[in-house]
Amino acid sequence: MALDCRGVLLSAFDYKTEKYVIAKNKKVGVLYRLIQLSLLGYIIGWVFVMKKGYQETDESIQSSVITKVKGVLLTNTSGTGPRLWGPEDYVIPQQGEAVLFITTNFLETPNQRLGYCAESFKVLDGHCRENGGCPEGEAVVAGNGVRTGRCLKKDRNSTGTCEIYGWCPIERSHKPDVPLLGKTESFTIYIKNFIRFPKFDFSKSNVLETATGTYLKTCLYDEVAHPYCPIFRLGDIVRRAGYDFQDMALLGGSIGILIEWHCDLDKGYSECHPRYTFTRLDANAMPNSVSSGYNFRYAHYFKNAAGQTHRTLLKVYGIRFDILVHGKAGKFNIIPTIINLGSGLALMGAGSFFCDMVLLYMMKKSTLYRERKFEKDNKNGNNNRDSVEESEEPVKQPSEVEHLTDPTPDQHTVGTTPFSTEQHDKPSE
Repeated sequence: MALDCRGVLLSAFDYKTEKYVIAKNKKVGVLYRLIQLSLLGYIIGWVFVMKKGYQETDESIQSSVITKVKGVLLTNTSGTGPRLWGPEDYVIPQQGEAVLFITTNFLETPNQRLGYCAESFKVLDGHCRENGGCPEGEAVVAGNGVRTGRCLKKDRNSTGTCEIYGWCPIERSHKPDVPLLGKTESFTIYIKNFIRFPKFDFSKSNVLETATGTYLKTCLYDEVAHPYCPIFRLGDIVRRAGYDFQDMALLGGSIGILIEWHCDLDKGYSECHPRYTFTRLDANAMPNSVSSGYNFRYAHYFKNAAGQTHRTLLKVYGIRFDILVHGKAGKFNIIPTIINLGSGLALMGAGSFFCDMVLLYMMKKSTLYRERKFEKDNKNGNNNRDSVEESEEPVKQPSEVEHLTDPTPDQHTVGTTPFSTEQHDKPSE
């Protein structure tokens, strides 16, 4: 037992060297070359050509987006009469950021002032059957004001609503039938984007570098004719996302504008171009569900001749545009080239490994191949490990490269002929 443990311990200091055996098996040889060609195609085609494994990359893009919307239209409603809408009215926020909202529809509640009125019947927390159900001073949950302690109802047996102190009359709650600002479809948005890759100190803009002042006043974006004219019609943006502008303008929605910069800096400054894609971000919402659309409220305040404060409440529907910028730049560098080349060469060894497994374990005469591939040399071994006595005659060494041949062309296994003493004595050719 002690000798076995000592033998296992000493085996850790054995040195293993490769022994090459040429097996003249056509099928295994063809399999080996096919694996090599496949790996070579992967390394050259995918790693170096498609993925540009010879380049150092920078994905930490620094970006700035400036937007500007142009277009005016006239509306005429029963509440406020004729009104001219400009970008300062329907664009929120007005300063032009990477996220902006374009108003396409609205509900107007004009001339509200602070006073007492009945809560909306659609507000469930405002329902009551007696004055005790309207505790004074408590706000109505999701309502329009603060309870006064009175329950207003049509008769004794009906359900009424609490009286509130708030902006009266309360907001109109019906949904619009048509988009009142539907003509915004023909308005234009100018998206100016500046990008920089700090690792390579490379900067560029998506606007054509020209001294002609009329170019940006007359062009519209076209992938072929005007790729550096970042001016888009709002209707074209929605259409590129796969939707109809008028349908979306009724209750609103959200559109994502993605600007991608994939720059191969080995090709030069002029080969780095922006690419635009458009998608609807709220596409999972069903058209008639309560979560569909996009809206919010704001108010305009003013005072009448008597000095009383009034306001006009607007519930606006519209399209929110989120402008996202992604990018990646690459440039030749010797370090990733060496790393990917070394990894590819190491991967080439997989062909030899796989074919060895076939010869060692999947062929009928795999035992013979194992005897030729794995050989123990105990001539210089430790005397305590084996009790094998060495012969006085010198050990005859086999040739460095042995050939295993197929006995017949259609045999699937490695075939060999018995090796005689004379064959081992002959030097390998």
